[in-house]
Amino acid sequence: MSITDPNAPKTAFVFAGGGSFGAVQVGMLRSLAAHGVTADMVVGSSVGALNGAFYAGDPTLSGVERLAAIWRGLQRQDVFPVSWKTLLSFLWRRDFLISHDGIRKLIDDHIPFGNLQDARLPLHIVTTDIISGDSVVLSEGSTAEAIVASTAIPGAFTPVHYRDHFLADGAISSNTPVRVAVRKGARRLIVLPTGHACANQAPPVGALANALHALTLLIARQLVNELENIGSDIEYFVVPPLCPLVGSPYDFSRTSDHIARATDATDAWLAGDGLKEGHIPHELQPHQH
Repeated sequence: MSITDPNAPKTAFVFAGGGSFGAVQVGMLRSLAAHGVTADMVVGSSVGALNGAFYAGDPTLSGVERLAAIWRGLQRQDVFPVSWKTLLSFLWRRDFLISHDGIRKLIDDHIPFGNLQDARLPLHIVTTDIISGDSVVLSEGSTAEAIVASTAIPGAFTPVHYRDHFLADGAISSNTPVRVAVRKGARRLIVLPTGHACANQAPPVGALANALHALTLLIARQLVNELENIGSDIEYFVVPPLCPLVGSPYDFSRTSDHIARATDATDAWLAGDGLKEGHIPHELQPHQH
């Protein structure tokens, strides 16, 4: 479904955040790419900035398969390297818990373009000015700095000093940045949420796991609110997230299952004419499963 007419409405893929649940987006992308569904631009926030940047650099099925292979090889320590040493450093000397080194290594190893404007598709990374709370959208300049900033969960990662801002996780101000996509000229949105764990699960264990779980709930509520108030001239389609979605956004042990299930679910959604009728999936509403 590639758009070649320059006057046709521009389509944006909009990538939400959600920690390790970002693997769900990879399954969605596999299905979309296999069915020839493409975008004119990419907008991403938090882990969606990482997935979105990789896709914008290689928006092909083979590129998505490489992204899936990267995700399958990830462990929690690759992204959230927490140890007794980091805990002691946090207690005694630092105002943050986790180093940016893990995220930065992922970017350096797997995203070939050093500046956002060099991606194959226009790419817009959403971050938050930690002083004002406003969204700051980065569309040019350092790819690594933009993604590191957009994934910097406050309290866990230190904010990134970039230009005249101290930037942190895009989820704070606009985790599923549909309005950003509209401002950038998109009139057709394909939203890739990550979803949230079902309500009948036991609470996640650990401070960071709880913080990430709360963030995924915020993401879902924020997305529903933004879509309910979007302009009537904007066409949008939300790829349904997984339900039930088990585990924690801090847990990378279920990645292969998330990718496989999301691929199958998106195949079924497309076969059921999901790209003909836009609505907010029930999986994003409060539910048990």
